Amino acid sequence: MLDDRNTHTPGVLYEAFAPAEARQLAARIEWHYTPKHGSWLNMAEIELSALAFQCLDRRVPDTEALKREVAAWESRRNTAAVKAGWQFTTADARVKLKKLYPTTQVQ
Repeated sequence: MLDDRNTHTPGVLYEAFAPAEARQLAARIEWHYTPKHGSWLNMAEIELSALAFQCLDRRVPDTEALKREVAAWESRRNTAAVKAGWQFTTADARVKLKKLYPTTQVQ
């Protein structure tokens, strides 16, 4: 699974390998992109961003202090029961990702 970053495309293979080898590699890869909104990857990125902004925005002197700071931040975040406000519904997914939601037609 890949997020939708511009670095995750077959084109980057041509930057790293000779054209023939890049073409071979690209043919062997089945590219699956996560939705821009609502994926577990997006959720993890949001949490890591919040951690960096709210807790790690300064120099931490050592590993033990870092562990204590992160544990305290995590405890506050869990106590507050912070939730993601997803707006990408199943109905939206069926339209946007219709290839992944096959339908059978009854005749």
